[in-house]
Amino acid sequence: MTINLKNFLNNKNKLSKMGEFQNLKQIEGLEMSSVSADLYGNGRDDLTLFYFSKGANYATVTTTNSIISETIAWNNNSHKKLIKGLMVNTKNANTFTGKQGKESLDIIAKNLSRILTIKESKSDKGTFETVRTKDLIFASTGVIGEQFPVDQIKDTLPDLVAKLKSEHNKLFWLKVASGMMTTDTKPKVAYEEIIVGDELIKICGIAKGSGMIAPNLATMLSFIFTNADINSNLLRSLLKRAIANSFNAITVDSDQSTNDMVSIFSTRDIKIGQNLSLNDKVIQKFELALKKLCLNLAQQIIVDGEGAKKFLTVRVINAKSLGSAKNIAFSIANSPLVKTAVAGEDPNWGRIIMGIGKSGEEIDSKKLKIKFGDFMVAENGKISDSYNEEKLKEYMKWDSIIIEINLKLGSDAFECYTCDFTNDYIEINADYRN
Repeated sequence: MTINLKNFLNNKNKLSKMGEFQNLKQIEGLEMSSVSADLYGNGRDDLTLFYFSKGANYATVTTTNSIISETIAWNNNSHKKLIKGLMVNTKNANTFTGKQGKESLDIIAKNLSRILTIKESKSDKGTFETVRTKDLIFASTGVIGEQFPVDQIKDTLPDLVAKLKSEHNKLFWLKVASGMMTTDTKPKVAYEEIIVGDELIKICGIAKGSGMIAPNLATMLSFIFTNADINSNLLRSLLKRAIANSFNAITVDSDQSTNDMVSIFSTRDIKIGQNLSLNDKVIQKFELALKKLCLNLAQQIIVDGEGAKKFLTVRVINAKSLGSAKNIAFSIANSPLVKTAVAGEDPNWGRIIMGIGKSGEEIDSKKLKIKFGDFMVAENGKISDSYNEEKLKEYMKWDSIIIEINLKLGSDAFECYTCDFTNDYIEINADYRN
């Protein structure tokens, strides 16, 4: 088994070294595969399957865009708390595809459930359960409004199921993650683990996302897997808390997609207790690890923002409320003027002032302090007496930039993450469908 290098054959992509990625471990009860349905016409992997032969508890948070894909609609109509499989396709969003898109998903679900049932019947377990269409959920990412390639996907399902593997090394995790990519230049993976008693609790995560990224999810798909036995209701609470300062704290271009979802799956392999709640110490330990993993994946999406050269953190502190801090942070992070100044390595702090002011939040300009890294640039309603243009220009050459806004109006804070806007962003999105 090797990574399909055709997923990376793009003159804008830079191949990464294996050592740059975390070493994800095997999750018991999870089988995975990634193959090519030739949706791109170049043989790259574009179809991925996650299968749980014993079922998995799961929870999902999806885009808040009022227009959603047929895959999101399918998942929303499923009220099961235990599922058997998730299939992901790239290249086509299955959004605004009308009757054809909906019927295509029905066809794929029926065929996939049949093929998985045949696979189960041939296993050496002795007994097996029929895999039903309602046991499956789906995710799609790609171009909106194009006819869904149902025949290509349907014809590839036997190969997709045949390639399922229960043993996963680092290379295989990267293969699966790369099979979900669209304009991404590299797969995104993360791993955390905790010890509970004598048991090793593992959390593996993969994600795709590069552009059309904004809070409340975006053009991102992220799937997280754990062997800890946690019920679906508790998983949902944990997931919602984990994305607040990770997947919902990033923005590339302020555009919010129609498709996207973050899901967590528990294979229930390791028992960690009965009737657990958010207040239990073992769950709190798990939550810290989950939050760390989600932030890792979210920041990888920003680093890989379309055409991105620089990672930008916007930190708002001492705000009168969390809502105020968030509004100001995203007002700055979403500003094309701020992002192009960062791309041009120009410490144009006047654009930060503009971003703060346009947020609509109450500001006392005489209390306001603005720092770039460790350098004070504005305070007391004017440019700082210690302002040094040459030092700031040197700082702006860094790959990672921090802008801190101290409102001095309260005790709340929020930190969001974005990237610069370069000429490459325009080229990528001007040529997205070709």
